[in-house]
Amino acid sequence: MSTAADPLAPLAELPGVPEAVAEVRRAVDRLYGHRVMRRRAAEVTGEAALRGARASAALEGADWPLEEVRRRTDFGADDQARTVGGALRLSAEAGQLLSVWRTSPLQVLARLHLLATGDDTEGVGRPRRAGEPAAELFPKPLAATETPSLSAALPSGPTAELPPAPPSDETAARLDQLAGLLAARADRGAAGPGAKAAPALVVAAVVHGELLLLRPFGTANGLVARAAQRITLIAEGLDPKSICPAEVGFAELGTDAYRAALAGYASGTADGMATWIVHCAEALRLGVRESTAVCEAMQRGMA
Repeated sequence: MSTAADPLAPLAELPGVPEAVAEVRRAVDRLYGHRVMRRRAAEVTGEAALRGARASAALEGADWPLEEVRRRTDFGADDQARTVGGALRLSAEAGQLLSVWRTSPLQVLARLHLLATGDDTEGVGRPRRAGEPAAELFPKPLAATETPSLSAALPSGPTAELPPAPPSDETAARLDQLAGLLAARADRGAAGPGAKAAPALVVAAVVHGELLLLRPFGTANGLVARAAQRITLIAEGLDPKSICPAEVGFAELGTDAYRAALAGYASGTADGMATWIVHCAEALRLGVRESTAVCEAMQRGMA
């Protein structure tokens, strides 16, 4: 077993991060200890997947009401429907990809992109090549033919500047670096003797942030990045039953805050990185709150 220090461990000591990690850990533990989880954990997982998918699609501009997502069966009618369908497929399959994620994260990312797009046309499931553009992050609301908008739930306003997606060769190199880091953590299991490991929240935030900034695919990078964060939280043991939909929190906090926090990550400064990790922690805490409300409703016989 490797005894090398975890290169992400120093991020856990940035200002505000230890407190955010501890607060999220307590919130998650309380949710897992809820009495509803003893008998209806699978139902809570299913509801979290649905709500997380709805929120992730909303962040891509397809902001459907929850009940619309719940009742619809046709997800090919227009761009909004295809985005929601992709988010649902990602949420449904995330937990099934753990064994491959631990050994071959890049293979999982290819699968996530295929799920997000729902087709196998040219360019799907592989990183961008030279000259191929990356899709815009935080797009404007998509046009829909049948579905009312919930754009008021995602406030607009001044936006932080994000760097352009790096060239394809730099993207490929950074993806390999990220995959190597994750594979090393899997090989290590827990940290080796005397080594300090970064907490799950920090690892998930880095995975999420890197994928958003790299925009490795021509489309659906936001959906893929949020699904990868979900898988990381499962794999790292913070949310093994996938009942804490952080996507709900990102949507509730709004795209302006999401973009600003990501700009902090992109800066590479200690303050910027801390801002991003704390933002991810707050989103996860709000996801815990969402699932706690679901548990309370189930306990009262309302769901």
